[in-house]
Amino acid sequence: STQTISNITEKVIEKAKEWQIRPLEKIYPIIFMDATVLKIRVDRVVKNIACYIMLGVTLEGKKEIIGIWIGENETSKYWLTVLNDIKKRGVDDVLIFAIDGLNGFSEAISAVYPKAEIQRCIVHQIRNSLKFVSWKDRKGVAKDLKAVYTALDEESAQLSLTDFNDIWGKKYPNITASWQTHWAELSTFFKYPETVRKLIYTTNPIESLNATIKRKTKSKGSFPTQASAFKVMYLSTQEQQEKWNANSIRSWYEIYPQLSIFFSEIMSKYTK
Repeated sequence: STQTISNITEKVIEKAKEWQIRPLEKIYPIIFMDATVLKIRVDRVVKNIACYIMLGVTLEGKKEIIGIWIGENETSKYWLTVLNDIKKRGVDDVLIFAIDGLNGFSEAISAVYPKAEIQRCIVHQIRNSLKFVSWKDRKGVAKDLKAVYTALDEESAQLSLTDFNDIWGKKYPNITASWQTHWAELSTFFKYPETVRKLIYTTNPIESLNATIKRKTKSKGSFPTQASAFKVMYLSTQEQQEKWNANSIRSWYEIYPQLSIFFSEIMSKYTK
């Protein structure tokens, strides 16, 4: 009956709200942040609304979905609220944030977690770089950009970026300019060995989660309210969380000691 469906829905929303304010771990070595877009009815008009998911990696190398935030504009002030929220829920330290270049997020991270490193997603950067490249040049531009992010170290990467600019700079000056502007956050992963690099250079771990949500929501067209969208996202993430609970991240036994050395001051607080 309609009443039964309504009662079940209310129970789910109650659980989702409790989950969103639950206590968190004191430290997450790595946190991924990414957005997916859903169609939600706002003031009788269906709009594309950004929905943000934060995914943490625990000291044991387990993936944990930290929270879901829907429908705010990307500003430093908003991200400050989000980060203060997870701090209030118990997160004292984060070693590395892997993000997709969300507006204002870097400034907020620096304010709340000043010792954290920031790695901007290389895959997002490549997509943005290729967005306005003509079809006949795409293969060549992609190949020459690959030399930048697959370089052995940061110095070699900068030389490759200079070579890229020599070849493509006149035709596509915006590409080099974008890489140079965001270089500090694009090049963070060069500090670390291969196993750590592979984990943090892209927000792929969270993108696969977003792809799952897209599949679940595709048939619905649009959501009548933000609450209904939040409910479906919550159920989708919990289903994925159960699958993740059984396994740690691949090569975590190599990654953990590396992070313990690079972030010895912070990690020493959590070493038994």
